[in-house]
Amino acid sequence: MVHSQRGWKLSDIVYGIVVPSVVALVIIGVAMVSNPSLIGVKYPLLEAIVVVGVPMLLGLIWNQWAGGASGFLLGSLYALYYSDQLYAFQGRGDISLLGNLVSAMLIGYIAGALNKRSDNYRRMLIAGVTAGSMGSLLVVLVGQFSPILGEASVGGVVLVFLPRILAGVLVPLIARAFLRHGANRKKT
Repeated sequence: MVHSQRGWKLSDIVYGIVVPSVVALVIIGVAMVSNPSLIGVKYPLLEAIVVVGVPMLLGLIWNQWAGGASGFLLGSLYALYYSDQLYAFQGRGDISLLGNLVSAMLIGYIAGALNKRSDNYRRMLIAGVTAGSMGSLLVVLVGQFSPILGEASVGGVVLVFLPRILAGVLVPLIARAFLRHGANRKKT
């Protein structure tokens, strides 16, 4: 059931932004570990979160199509990341691909957590722009550790933020149009 919520609570910020951002940083931190004793833990942990946990969660709480689609998309991205890491053992590796993957997960989670299935456009807009901003910050942060991308220039930061902020403004318009035309209602 879609409903409109106006009030923001401290718990919305904590559980909608702070906690998922910390989890995203932990994922990135684990990925950057190069200690040989921890490498054996790194890939199974990342795989369990990205390829198993998220699709399973979406399948359990939403439906089989959401679980399957997210599994396909996240599995594809993880495969790209894993292949990039294989090149890292040959002296060519880049953490920025994982940054983009985790950013996408963070954006989706924050948008949903802050919006709380509301059909209020203002709430959707705030949730979208906040999610896009947090995802952008993560991509810029991870890019700082990338041997290919290196330190971010002002233009580079703008190129990271611009599409995510624009999506945070435009996607709520599209979502609102879907909601207005009954795309969320079950046909009986």
